[in-house]
Parts: sequence; structure tokens; C-alpha cells
Amino acid sequence: MSTRLAVTVTAAATALAMAGSVTSAAGAPPPEPKAPRAFVALSSVDPTILQEMRYLRPHNFVGEPVDGYRQPVCILTRPAAEALHRAQAGLLRQGYSLKVYDCYRPQRAVDHFVRWAKDLGDERRKAEFYPRVEKSRLFEDGYIAEKSGHSRGSTMDVTLVRLPALPAPRPRPGQESVPCYAPRAERYPDNSVDMGTGFDCFDTLSHTDDPRVQGVQRANRDLLRSALTAQGFVNLPEEWWHFTHKPELFPDTYFDFPVAHRSIAGRRP
Repeated sequence: MSTRLAVTVTAAATALAMAGSVTSAAGAPPPEPKAPRAFVALSSVDPTILQEMRYLRPHNFVGEPVDGYRQPVCILTRPAAEALHRAQAGLLRQGYSLKVYDCYRPQRAVDHFVRWAKDLGDERRKAEFYPRVEKSRLFEDGYIAEKSGHSRGSTMDVTLVRLPALPAPRPRPGQESVPCYAPRAERYPDNSVDMGTGFDCFDTLSHTDDPRVQGVQRANRDLLRSALTAQGFVNLPEEWWHFTHKPELFPDTYFDFPVAHRSIAGRRP
């Protein structure tokens, strides 16, 4: 083989190899984004806080696992997690524990909520979660939005559990059709204290200071709010369970890394 031919063959082989490499790389899924180092697993800061990550399972207002939730782990910015830890310390002395339903929420999960809300034919969970609200009004009434403070990492949905914490009883047939504002013994079971409605109840009774909520239910809401506001949290008035730690580390950034241990791998305790 002549020197010129050898050079030509070598160049062609190199070009083919490079083309194959580019094709392979183009066909591979892009790597998942990871959380900034300011994010931690709540359990690494306070393992005593109970976790029931509702959007990982089908029992939620969408009726199916929500996009972006891979593992049952509460992820928060470190200041928010440390503030929850301080609130938990005080509540434990009173015989209660915090329990989180949702923490950091990826943008892809919010997008899932938006797609669901626009599908007016999907009312699988209306009887439980929004029996008195027309689905066509979920955006207008503020129950669904295209951006969520949860995606910034300092917001969580939280409740109280009386200690010793007992597992929630298994739901009875038909309880998924009982309105979320029904008496506690009738609605879908939860081991939390009675707050007057269940979590994610799209109803004005979920407003933290709704005057119809009195007695033990009012006392439970006030206890949760006072314990958290003392540590820098601000409650969303329309949702007794929704709190944001202030000031936020990322007040203008909406993240989209998945809810999974690998998103925060390597973080210090």
C-alpha cells in the first residue's frame, strides 16, 4: 500500500470512528441534573422527622405517581432543614413530631400538575380532593400554578403526629371517595393529628384561619404554625400545611433535579 493510500484509509477510519462516537453520544439520554451543594436530605439533619412523600405514590390528587419523584426522600436547602430540626426539638418535648408530605419539588412535577389540571376529563380523584371545586377553576382559584415555591427548595408541606407515632390504618373500601373535609374517622386514614381537612384538600376549609375550624382542630393548626414561625417559617394562608423558610437561598430559581438520593450524593451530614 502506498503512503498516500495508507494516510487516506487512516483518515477515513478516524472519521468513521468519530461519527460513530457522535451518534452514540447523541442517542444517549442526557445526564440528570444534580442539586446545588446547598441542598441536603432532611434525614441527614434530623432523622426523627417523619416522612410520607405523597407524590411518589398514587394516593394524591392526580391519582398516579408524579413525574420527578424517584425515591421517598425529603430534600431541602440546608437552612430550611436546620430550621425544621429546631422546631422538631421543641415539639418532641411536647409529645409531637413533625411529618413532611412534600419538600423540594422538581419543575417537571409542577408541569405534570399543570397537564393534569388542563385535562378536564380526568376527575378520578375529585370526590376526595376537590369535591366542591370545578376542575376548570383550579388555575383561577390558585390551587394549581405553572411555578411552585417548592421548586426553590425552602418550602415544605408538613403536619403533626402525636407520639408515639402509630402507622396509619389501612384504608377501607370507598374511603378514596370520601371528601377530604369529612370527619377524620371517615376520610382517608392518616396518622397525623386532626387538622380539620386532609392534606392537599382543595377547599376553603384548608385556609389556616378559616373560622369554621375550631376546638382541637384549631389548636392543632395553631401549634404547628407557632412552632414553625418561631424558626423563621412563613405559612401560606390558603393551606395549613404549607410553609416556607425565609429568607430563601434561591428566591428566583426553579430547579428540576429529580427527588432521589443521587441528586444529593456526597453531601456532608
